[in-house]
Parts: sequence; structure tokens; C-alpha cells
Amino acid sequence: MLDPAARRLIDPPLNGIGALAARLGIGANAVTLAGFAAGAGAAVALALTAYGAALALLVVNRVLDGLDGAVARHAGPSDWGGYLDIVCDFIVYSGMVFGFAVGHPEAALPAAFLVFSFIGTGTTFLAHAVFAAKRGLDTARRGRKSLYYLGGLTEGTETALVLGAICLWPDHFAWIAWAFGAACWITTGVRILESRGAFAS
Repeated sequence: MLDPAARRLIDPPLNGIGALAARLGIGANAVTLAGFAAGAGAAVALALTAYGAALALLVVNRVLDGLDGAVARHAGPSDWGGYLDIVCDFIVYSGMVFGFAVGHPEAALPAAFLVFSFIGTGTTFLAHAVFAAKRGLDTARRGRKSLYYLGGLTEGTETALVLGAICLWPDHFAWIAWAFGAACWITTGVRILESRGAFAS
């Protein structure tokens, strides 16, 4: 829901940095992997209950996740780069929740529910992209992307904010997980209805 507004805010500065990185020969995939390393580090930090470090690494992950696309726009996008980007995103999202559960085994049930909810949003997002590509559909509402981006109540921006909230208020993890997981299922249901309308014929 917030992704289009977030893109309008962050794209101008990231495009400038991306142009410089491309001129220096820094590849978009290298930026993606550096961001993934930061995200994996955030998951480990959560497992160690090092919440400040987890938050800092999450911020680095999210900045690099935006920067890799800016680099690709200047150096030339690739299907492999788009694939790598989305795979790394989903692993980081669920990995941070898993990391929190490792550090707090008593939170395993709400953590499992949140990861379960990510399955709903992730599969409806990716399945829609597959069949949108098959029909030649495209969208530029969230910027130029390597695959069709289907919106919803819980997108990347909301997920990043929730992961940040977990780092800031770990004692409220259960409430955050149950509430955001429920919002993810609303997104999943809406996406299924939208996909039915788009692909039923």
C-alpha cells in the first residue's frame, strides 16, 4: 500500500547514487548480495537478542535493496538480477522472524503464524507475476520492475516497518506478529480476487 509513495520519496536520491555506482563498475547483483548479507546479519542479531544491531543491519538491507534497482536502471537490468532480488527479499523477511524465534522460543507460535502469512502474500504475488508475464501485462506504478508488482495492504514498505518495529519493541512481538499476519491474509484474499478477475477469462 505504501510502496508507490515510498518510491517517489527514495527514488531520486537512489538514482543519483545508482548512476555513480554503475559508472564505477559496481554491479546491481553485487549490491543485492551485499544487502542480503546485511539482512542475514539482522536475522542473526535477532537470534542473539542484539536488537540495535538488528535494526541497523535492517536499515542497510533496505537501502541496498532500493539501490540495486537504481544501479540496474543505469547499468542495464537483467532477469537474473530481478530473480535474485525478490528471492533475497523473501528469505530476509522470513529469516528475521525465524531469528527472533530462535532468541525467544516462547514466541514460536506467533512467529510461525507470521511466516505462514508470508507464504500467502509471497505466493499470490509471484503467481500473479507469472501469469501477468504470460499475458504480456505490465505495470509501472511501483517504478520500472523486472516483474509485475501486484499491490496490497502489506507490501515491502509495510514489511520493513514491521521488522523495524520488532527490533524496537521486541516485548510486543506477539501482538505485532498476530496483527501483521492478519493484515497479510487480507492482502492474500484481495490478491486472489484480483487475480481471478484478471485471469479468469
